[in-house]
Amino acid sequence: MNSSPKIFVAGHRGMVGSAVVRRLRESGCDSVVTRTRDQLDLCSQTAVRDFFQTERPDAVIFAAARVGGIHANSTYPAEFIYQNLAMATHAVHEAYAAGTPRFLFLGSTCIYPRLAPQPIEESSLLTSELEPTNEAYALAKIAGLKMCSFYRRQYGVLYHSAMPTNLYGPRDNYHPENSHVLPALIRRFHEARESGAESVTIWGTGSPLREFLHVDDLAAGAVHLLSLEDPPDLVNIGSGQEISILDLAQRVANTVGFSGEIKTDPTKPDGTPRKLSDISRIRATGWKPEISLSAGLESAYASFLEELSSESIRSV
Repeated sequence: MNSSPKIFVAGHRGMVGSAVVRRLRESGCDSVVTRTRDQLDLCSQTAVRDFFQTERPDAVIFAAARVGGIHANSTYPAEFIYQNLAMATHAVHEAYAAGTPRFLFLGSTCIYPRLAPQPIEESSLLTSELEPTNEAYALAKIAGLKMCSFYRRQYGVLYHSAMPTNLYGPRDNYHPENSHVLPALIRRFHEARESGAESVTIWGTGSPLREFLHVDDLAAGAVHLLSLEDPPDLVNIGSGQEISILDLAQRVANTVGFSGEIKTDPTKPDGTPRKLSDISRIRATGWKPEISLSAGLESAYASFLEELSSESIRSV
């Protein structure tokens, strides 16, 4: 890459993309290219082709995705597989066709099998069945990362992928049904505190173990990977630490200031019983997480309150 690369960040208005843009600019990159959904429909191959042929970026960080929690994935599987597959295939191919030499594809650790050995190594990919509640999303992301790998192998372009664990932070989606677990908990406990509710009920048994990473740590990892001359085809990005959903709920309640009872609802699905990523591969390249869960939750709640007061909160 040249000394002042033009970098296209796809999905810059989302939680991940906005964090990546912040990190790039903090790192001194003064040529960040972005497009809103209205300006560039990534599901349209013609629109994507025209964009790449016109802009010809030096690198792409692909953070665009249709995302959601268990409820959204289970309710809209057709939209999840179509939109994510279309965006990935169009972007990877048209970037290559336009001569873009570098492409970092961001996915999720939900690409791994439901019962993968813990912590999950990158080699676990496609070794057994996926988690049914997010299979559509996972299949689309697997296709995207495989495209990057195959284009790198066949054409010699530096296309590679990173799979983040569960993310949270500024610009998260706080929809009461379609969001991921941590932002959903922040909103529910905040509203319970505001209303004076005596209890909050969380989905499932509360026993599943999950790993969480602040989105600013992910952004640092993405920019780090883009600086490597020979990055691995695929790396996990996570905190390397896990917590049960019930314990997480208590941590969020404490952060928000809710002192009522926390109840579980075993009639709701738990999802994957445990999901901890092995991050030794990316650690070996020189990156490590910096933001603790306690500090991250305080930061995330402060961002939530700021977005709520400015009426800029995402709830889609």
